[in-house]
Amino acid sequence: MRCARTGRPIASSLGTKLPLVSRYTSLVPIRWSDMDAYGHVNNVQFLTYLEEARIDMFQAIAEEMRSGVLVANSSIRYLRPLVHRHRPVPIDVWVTKVGGASFNLAYEVHDEGGSIIYARARSLMVPYDFARERPRRLSPSERVFLDAYLGPDVVVDQAVGARA
Repeated sequence: MRCARTGRPIASSLGTKLPLVSRYTSLVPIRWSDMDAYGHVNNVQFLTYLEEARIDMFQAIAEEMRSGVLVANSSIRYLRPLVHRHRPVPIDVWVTKVGGASFNLAYEVHDEGGSIIYARARSLMVPYDFARERPRRLSPSERVFLDAYLGPDVVVDQAVGARA
């Protein structure tokens, strides 16, 4: 299976990355304004990169997921500094858990070859009915889409200095 936007394979096991699962890979550009005084991408910008990758995934391959989904929680583990470059940064996105009215996404921000992982993250997503202003249950078609990208969770809340 290939990404509709980039043409790259979606399933990957890059270098020391987590085990092979069906992943969506989004190529997110780094803007000069994302840099901080220390010469690397400011940590807060990583959440914007994750948002761009998630939206790219939903718009490219999931008609059902294009609207009515909110982020209830995000956690991120910064592993290495990401410096400005002209090439976009690849971000893998996959599903780690599907519930009745929520699902979890995992992310890896890495280099092109997968040998360097800059960050791992996860988000708790909640389907939302904006007309009724309340959460809703996942539809059967949404569950089918999410199940196709089901894979292992990522470690983001481990103590500093512990191995991931």
